[in-house]
Amino acid sequence: MRPDESEVVWRGRLLAVTIERWGDHEREIVEHPGAVAIVSVDTEGYLTLVRQLREATLGMLLELPAGTREPGEEPLVTAKRELREECGLTGGSWRTLGGFWTTPGFSREYMHVFLAEGVERGDAEPEADEELEIVRWPVDEIWGRLGELEDSKTLAGLLLFLRR
Repeated sequence: MRPDESEVVWRGRLLAVTIERWGDHEREIVEHPGAVAIVSVDTEGYLTLVRQLREATLGMLLELPAGTREPGEEPLVTAKRELREECGLTGGSWRTLGGFWTTPGFSREYMHVFLAEGVERGDAEPEADEELEIVRWPVDEIWGRLGELEDSKTLAGLLLFLRR
């Protein structure tokens, strides 16, 4: 399916906004290059999460490590880069858990979710504008702690992990 008309009305460093006409309806669409989230289980059997400031929520959120794809970058490459940068975790065995549209009512962001098992801990190298607190949960506590989470990608990613 394609809109009848489409015009990019704003372009930023990461996002763009497109106005589309679908018949009699006009839609504002946020264009996004796509993202990844990683469910990582280290060699000690712990899930790694990050707590960070999310300015849009006016607070801190506890989340899966995640990040935005660079232009032309394969999702798995993004996932491995982000896990190393944010958490210092490397190695292990990787597989896809699934994917989903994050907010399909207004955004074209598609999130790929990966599982990295047996990763090894090292030193994180976060971006200059990222202040991250590493949080580790025993894998057997995940189901009982879902109520502590407010981030949709984290809830979706952990549910994909738990159903495996």
